[in-house]
Order: sequence, then structure tokens, then C-alpha cells
Amino acid sequence: MTETPFALELPFVGRWLVQNSPASRVPSHGTPQFGTSYAIDFVPVDETGRSAPRTLASVVASEPPTAFAGFGRPILAPAAGEVVVVHDGEVDHAAHRAGASSLWYAITQASRIRAGAAAVAGNHVVIRSSGALVLLAHLRSGSVRVEAGQRVRIGERIGECGNSGNSTEPHLHLQVSDSIERDGRGIPLVFRRTVGAPWVPLTGEVVEA
Repeated sequence: MTETPFALELPFVGRWLVQNSPASRVPSHGTPQFGTSYAIDFVPVDETGRSAPRTLASVVASEPPTAFAGFGRPILAPAAGEVVVVHDGEVDHAAHRAGASSLWYAITQASRIRAGAAAVAGNHVVIRSSGALVLLAHLRSGSVRVEAGQRVRIGERIGECGNSGNSTEPHLHLQVSDSIERDGRGIPLVFRRTVGAPWVPLTGEVVEA
């Protein structure tokens, strides 16, 4: 029996590039751990579709998160509900997009996974909505605007796009699950749109809201 997908609104405005979409593969992030089976990543991009300029330095070295077009863009609540987890204060570390820099970051990923959900998600907010948990992760340090126990409406500002946790460049990780701990079970999601049926964009697609 197929599980009914959980319907969300897009949690941002502007142009965003889709990465690691469950419409392209499941589990979308290569593992079901931490409830990520149907998670999706959105990378903010400029009008040319790039997250940041490509330079020789970006191929071989890390880059400051402030060099990216979407660093600090508002992140909005995709569902109404109660905020049940708020974690802030993790540093926005350097971005590692390619070459030796990305290889080094990949090698250190295992240590972040062993450290648990907070090390993986970075600064994050979890909203309980209709019995499910909606996670918005990798938020900018110091940007979270909500508190645990607070009720939020769809479209309410939650925080800003950052590069905290297990993140190679500023982006938003969004998932629905029954838990964000290692044994969490992912729940399929879809996004509402003004024209057409709810959908899940493919990896490589640019969406605009």
C-alpha cells in the first residue's frame, strides 16, 4: 500500500535549484537514516542559475558562505503546526563545492553522522504538523525566529538559508518524517502549486516561487 504524500508549500521565494530529489531516486540522500528517505534539497541560485561564481579558486579551495547568492535568503514555514525543536548557534562553515576541498569534506562526513542529528542538520527547526515532523535544516547561524512550543502559519518566516551542519554550500534541506533521529522513518512529500496537481520537482530542476 502506497503511503499518501504529505502536502507542503514551497518554503521560500525566488529561484532555487533542486538537488537530491525523491522524484529522481529513493532514498534521495543515499540512506534512510535520520528520516531522510524522501528528503529534498533546494540550492538558492541567481538569474543565471548559479549559486555562486565559478572561479579557479572555487575548484581547489573552500569558499566563504557569504559568496553565495542565497546565503541569508528567508526560509518560510511550509506547513502550519507547532514548533517542537529549535537548534541554533552552529557556525556557518566554509563551502566545499569541488576538487580537493569537497574530497576533504566527504572524508569528514562520517564523524558528523556519528555525532547525531544536530551535527548533520546544523541549525534547524522542526514543526509538528498533522502528526508528522517537518524539518528545515542548515539554517544560518543566529537567524532562527521561532521558539519551541510556538504555533506557526504557512508562510511565516522561520529563519534564513545558511551553511551549517552537513552542508557543502548554502542550501535548504527539507524532509517529512516520524523522527529526525538515526532510526527515523521518512514520509513522502509533495508541493502544492497554483496551477496543476501537487508535484515533486526533479533533481536539476529550477523552481521559482
